[in-house]
Amino acid sequence: MSSRSVQLSSSPLLASKTPVWRSKLIVAAMAMAFVGLAGRAAYVQVFDNAFFKRQGEVRFARTLTLPANRGRILDRNGLILASSVPAPSVWANPEEIDRSPEGLRQLGKLLEMQPTELAKKLENEDKTFVWLRRQMDESVVKEIQALNIKGIYTIKEYKRLYPEGEAAAHIVGFTNVEDKGQEGVELIFQNQLAGKPGARRVIKDRLGRVVEDVGQMTPPVDGEDLQLSIDSKVQFFAYQKLREAVLQNKAKAGSVVVLDAQSGEILALANYPSYSPDKRLNLSGEQLRNRALTDSFEPGSTMKPFAIALGLEKGLIKPETVIQTAPGRINITGSTITDSHPHGALTVNEVIQKSSNVGTVKIAMQMQPREMWEMFTAVGLGQKPQLPFPGVVSGRLRAAKTWRPVEQATMSYGYGVSVSLFQMARAYTIFASDGKSLPATLIKNGQIPVGVPVISPENAQAMRHMLNLAAGPGGTAPKAQAVGYSVGGKTGTAHKQEGKGYAGKKYRGVFVGMAPIEHPRIVVAVMIDEPSNGLYFGGDVAAPVFSQTVQQSLRLLGVQPDMNVKPQIVANAVEESF
Repeated sequence: MSSRSVQLSSSPLLASKTPVWRSKLIVAAMAMAFVGLAGRAAYVQVFDNAFFKRQGEVRFARTLTLPANRGRILDRNGLILASSVPAPSVWANPEEIDRSPEGLRQLGKLLEMQPTELAKKLENEDKTFVWLRRQMDESVVKEIQALNIKGIYTIKEYKRLYPEGEAAAHIVGFTNVEDKGQEGVELIFQNQLAGKPGARRVIKDRLGRVVEDVGQMTPPVDGEDLQLSIDSKVQFFAYQKLREAVLQNKAKAGSVVVLDAQSGEILALANYPSYSPDKRLNLSGEQLRNRALTDSFEPGSTMKPFAIALGLEKGLIKPETVIQTAPGRINITGSTITDSHPHGALTVNEVIQKSSNVGTVKIAMQMQPREMWEMFTAVGLGQKPQLPFPGVVSGRLRAAKTWRPVEQATMSYGYGVSVSLFQMARAYTIFASDGKSLPATLIKNGQIPVGVPVISPENAQAMRHMLNLAAGPGGTAPKAQAVGYSVGGKTGTAHKQEGKGYAGKKYRGVFVGMAPIEHPRIVVAVMIDEPSNGLYFGGDVAAPVFSQTVQQSLRLLGVQPDMNVKPQIVANAVEESF
């Protein structure tokens, strides 16, 4: 079988008229383009990549804050007044959230949110982050996680717990949702308690998931614990008795301060009305005010012991010196000063016991204004207490050179000068600590301060005897007596200022005293503002709170009773002059 070759001829339609050099040129151009791209890639990724690395980091690199544990606040015995506990927060990415009606319904129920409220938070799909609820219980957050709803995430946070609640609220204060102190100790010692947060540099993908760590992690530094001088048991009991007295007397407000007479430490400082630091919705200024430190008032007869003590110190009088107070009034440059009841001739001891305005004025007018001013200043009046609380008042004590004779007279029994309750409590430490004024502190130090001598120990002892008489039978405050303990103190009742004058039926009842009287361990000051249930004298409204606070506080502090029998409480007390 033979084969024959086939002759093929090129079609004129297939014949190319393009020159060969053009094809070579195109290939060369493409090769150069690829070389240029490779060079550009090398330039971008190797030689000069700083700009592009920055742009990549902006888009995908994140610095995660590692929160530090906030320090605890402890009382003098180590009991917790404030601590942090884990409280995860829930957030959402509206851009990617699964909008299943059933899932969102269950989510809203766990978040305690109405469907309309939840829908409003998630309506803007251009956002990639929105808080749904901050600082929730871990058990609830676990239920939310179990729903497995796309676009719902959690983040670890902490919230503060305050075991003592409203009893210690004005001391401890509270933090906001960002864990920053807003009031009280939480605000004052913010830097010490907060610690220093750490940092973690990571790369996240488009969905916000951490891909890898970049660089070295900086660990957080936890905040320091803070131990206060407060005794939480004394604080709670003082607050409870104050609250009962305010409600019983239908008063506007009240305050109580308990100081350690040996160290100057604040054992309790309470106000009513108060608030719960854990539930701060609808708080009012009345609740937030730390009245013992921020409110000033005319102290009334609680000022009389200082004028008498100065007279003793100057040698002008002795405890047995007789002062004629009849007929129960005295005229000073045209102004008449009276006693509630005329008493006739009284010893200096009885001037304090009966709270005689006339007797006190007669002693005070034997001294120079400068001498009285120096005495008041030495015990801390007219000066801002050295406590770091916001809003602490200095009160009002005018320069001695501006005093008129009648003003010198009225200041001796507590009018024309204004103080805070805390200032009065600290001032009375000169009687409790043998004539020395002690610096007050809120931090437990465990050391006995030196103190500044104001009067002699002998005169301090003489004043304690007078204060003991005032709180006993025949005095203005027999209701201040405590079971098992000897006490001493002074009542004060003053009209409240209103406009340029005094309100006729608005009073403050005050009692400041100490116990046990021979060797005082505590100084207690009580103020009841605007009692309106028929009683308003300090001996009726404030003295019972003092009595109950002293009794319980001394037992808690382990102080042995110095009296074997219950003192006889006289029903008919001497009416106080004011």
